[in-house]
Parts: sequence; C-alpha cells; structure tokens
Amino acid sequence: MNYWLIKSEPHKYSWAKMQEDGETFWDGVRNYAARIFLREMETGDVCFFYHSNEGKEIVGLTQVTKTAYQDPTTDDDRWVAVDVKFLKSLNNPISLAQLKEDELLKDMRFVKQSRLSVAPVTNEEFIKIMNMSETTL
Repeated sequence: MNYWLIKSEPHKYSWAKMQEDGETFWDGVRNYAARIFLREMETGDVCFFYHSNEGKEIVGLTQVTKTAYQDPTTDDDRWVAVDVKFLKSLNNPISLAQLKEDELLKDMRFVKQSRLSVAPVTNEEFIKIMNMSETTL
C-alpha cells in the first residue's frame, strides 16, 4: 500500500462534503507531476485529505477505490481521475505550520512543492502524521 496527500479548497470540495458523499472521483488535476502521481495510485492506497487556502491542514483520510481513468470533466485524454472513499477524520488536524516545523515532515514533497494537488507521502511521514494527529487507521 502507498500513501498520498490530495488537496482541495474547502469552497470547491470540502472534507464535510467528502464525508457526506462517502465516495467521489478526484478530478480537475491539471499539473503534469500531479497527473503522474494519480496514475501511480493503486486500489487500497490511503490518502491524506488536505484543505488548502482556508484552514491549510490535513483533516482526514480517504482510500483509492478505482485507479486512473479519463477525467470526466474534460475531453482532453491527457488528464485522469481516480475514485476515493471516505475513511475517517483525523482526531487532531495537522496544520501546514506543524508540517513545516517538524524535522521529518518539513521535507515532504507536498511541503517542498506546495502547488501540487496530489503528492506521495512516505511510510515514515504517514506514521509521523498519524501519531501527531492521535489517529489510528
């Protein structure tokens, strides 16, 4: 299993909406690096859900239920989407400031390349964030 971070602006698609929907497709990615990461996702992979712009924090966990397929929001076949389902909220959301302050997490791909809407998370980073948030999978 691999770990990822996916981010969304709360006014476009919030964690509350993810909880309400239960499952959704993750679309609209128009960055080549993020597209590569979407294509690498496998069924069962776990994703941190990050609120960007408002909140700037990791708030929950989702799981990939369907691997990359043509993004239904565009006819351009270069872009893909994946399906994710709600897993759980973090007991304590983890802010971007906390990530930047932590010796291990300050070098996360997402922290270094904050414009990425999809980014890999290492096993060590995943464990650290789960411990910080006092959440178990």
